[in-house]
Amino acid sequence: MPLLVMKFGGTSVATLDRIRRAAKRVGREVANGYDVIVIVSAMAGKTNELVGWVEETSKFFDAREYDAVVSSGENVTAGLMALTLQEMDVAARSWQGWQVPLRTTSAHSAARIVEIPTDNISGRFADGMQVAVVAGFQGVSPEGRITTLGRGGSDTTAVAFAAAFGAERCDIYTDVDGVYTTDPRISSKARKLDRIAFEEMLELASLGAKVLQTRSVELAMRYGVRVRVLSSFEDNDENAGTIVCAEEDIVESRPVSGVAYSRDEAKMTLMSVADRPGIAAAIFGPLADAGVNVDMIVQNISEEGRTDMTFSCPVGDVARAERAMNEAKERGEINFSGLVADTDVCKVSVVGIGMRSQSGVAAQMFRALRDEGINIKVITTSEIKISVLIDRKYMELAVQALHDTFGLDRAA
Repeated sequence: MPLLVMKFGGTSVATLDRIRRAAKRVGREVANGYDVIVIVSAMAGKTNELVGWVEETSKFFDAREYDAVVSSGENVTAGLMALTLQEMDVAARSWQGWQVPLRTTSAHSAARIVEIPTDNISGRFADGMQVAVVAGFQGVSPEGRITTLGRGGSDTTAVAFAAAFGAERCDIYTDVDGVYTTDPRISSKARKLDRIAFEEMLELASLGAKVLQTRSVELAMRYGVRVRVLSSFEDNDENAGTIVCAEEDIVESRPVSGVAYSRDEAKMTLMSVADRPGIAAAIFGPLADAGVNVDMIVQNISEEGRTDMTFSCPVGDVARAERAMNEAKERGEINFSGLVADTDVCKVSVVGIGMRSQSGVAAQMFRALRDEGINIKVITTSEIKISVLIDRKYMELAVQALHDTFGLDRAA
């Protein structure tokens, strides 16, 4: 039989009533002739509760036991989903990560998937099982310990199963009905996209869009997994939601497909560092060692052998960045006159595969921001993305202005 992967997020399985609603969707696909692998998250709020219990119990906790605790939320949902399907006379059973087994690295709380053998589940399908309900977000290390894949890991689990089993499609059920041109909470003109290319979705996910986890999009792009994002709270037909697919499956690409934003950004500037070979390595090496996620980087013009180095990072990384730079200065690896942190900025980006073949997008973007009196602090570009750092108070105005400028409220 053809195989379908269906993933239900935390809000989609937050209560027993919602689990029943999700189970009915699964039952319809079984009736349509599919074998189904269902990937479930923990019920909404449960993972945060479990994390809180761990942190309250042990300040310096063992990461292996942390994974054992926080993965239990998905186990509960998987069992409840399997029971609900059985009550509907659907042949279903639950699977924990170690039972598949979903093999991962040993990096507890941030494990990477190594392999998903298909023999166990495929054998059960051959014996008459119709639905395998798999606990998302978890796997098993080479040492035989439970591991977790990091927040949002159930999306990654779903796409990985779709790739391993050659699924016809991977449906991601969530609390939104698809991927929008921007956040509908900011712009009432935001429009749902019928299709979006893997690369565009990857950029939007990494730039702040919360619809799909970045790693799941990377996997989908690598293995050509067709992903559909749709709402678990609406009645969906075969054309519902947004298809995330290869670029060649999109008939015509407009220059910009979406506007993304990241609110919690900081701009940090090292004042008057030596402009010499290796200075960038001396700065960004310690930052990497400290786990600081650096994004934009700008080096000013050198004067008398000194220059300023500016970079952006998440607000939550500022203290670690300051400590890493001061320690590097104390070790004599770098020398600077001051370190200035601006924590009142945000990042706004436009994304579109059409930028490859159409010029003028940057000029159009910068004019739109100028017309609104918005000053740009830092600019970075890629083949399909332009990002700017601006004052946070202008974030919503910038998103709305760019959405209007590129006509994203209208279909291509």
